[in-house]
Amino acid sequence: MILVTGGAGFIGSNFILDWLATHDEAVVNLDALTYAGNVHNLASVKDDPRYTFVHGDIGDTQLVAGVLERHRPRAIINFAAESHVDRSIHGPEAFVQTNILGTFRLIEATRAYWGLLPEHSAFRFLHISTDEVFGTLGAADQAFSERTQYQPNSPYSASKAASDHLVRAYHHTYGLPVLTTNCSNNYGPYHFPEKLIPLVIHNALEGRALPIYGDGQQIRDWLYVRDHCSAIRRVLEAGVPGETYNIGGWNERANLDVVHTLCDILDELSPKAGGGSYRDQITFVTDRPGHDRRYAIDARKIEAELDWRPAETFESGIRKTVRWYLDNAEWVRGVASGSYRNWIEKQYA
Repeated sequence: MILVTGGAGFIGSNFILDWLATHDEAVVNLDALTYAGNVHNLASVKDDPRYTFVHGDIGDTQLVAGVLERHRPRAIINFAAESHVDRSIHGPEAFVQTNILGTFRLIEATRAYWGLLPEHSAFRFLHISTDEVFGTLGAADQAFSERTQYQPNSPYSASKAASDHLVRAYHHTYGLPVLTTNCSNNYGPYHFPEKLIPLVIHNALEGRALPIYGDGQQIRDWLYVRDHCSAIRRVLEAGVPGETYNIGGWNERANLDVVHTLCDILDELSPKAGGGSYRDQITFVTDRPGHDRRYAIDARKIEAELDWRPAETFESGIRKTVRWYLDNAEWVRGVASGSYRNWIEKQYA
């Protein structure tokens, strides 16, 4: 049995689907179902006897302790986090509450549980983090390694950096067998449509403007979410406690180039009724405050030590992503309309 926190979110739900497709081992999903937590992501496994959903917050110490005592997981994978930079700029307190205090309370409950396990050396706490904790890169030949100094530039990345430090401290102070992964920008199925790639796909098909911050030359490394899931499985299986592993896609692209690629694929797979290109909908808007210019992940450590590399190129992964959104228009409509929120309120009020 493993416990996944934040398993109704984008990456967490993809991980649970991936886990159940590749393992017989059961999984418990603990999720508070905030705005980006969507139980419909996991509709295909809701009746699977290996899957259990628990509605709750990682900051609820009593609830977490009860889940650990009842289900006795051999590992915890912590995806639970507020994760959108723009939202953190306008409302940073929620990020402090979940990403810092929530992680603290979760890892405190975990420490108490771990100390009672008869074979506690086999237990693992895997903390999922981001490359944004490293700040921004300068020279074109630079990349974030596991030794790069933390220099977060947004309330979101600062809150994630703080949670990373807590997890590391619990290993060095208490011996808790933790693992940390820092990933690059994920994309793929079930991505909440406030993020660049799903937002562009949705707005393009709706005939709306495709907003690009600044000059669109901000560079990110793009990682297909199912590659990320396979990397997490590998770290959980063979990672060394106390170690950090960077997970990247080896796919650096400027934001404007990503949008152009999306428009070109949509022109091919879902042409505009009146002709023309989706590129015509691109609109440049004022850059957001403190916008990091470039991220790039050096993922050589996980390749050398754990024999992992991404299976998808950006070209193959982005085409799969566009195809998924075209084939799952009902899911997109439900998220965009907020109807899944109404369902959650009825089920978990």
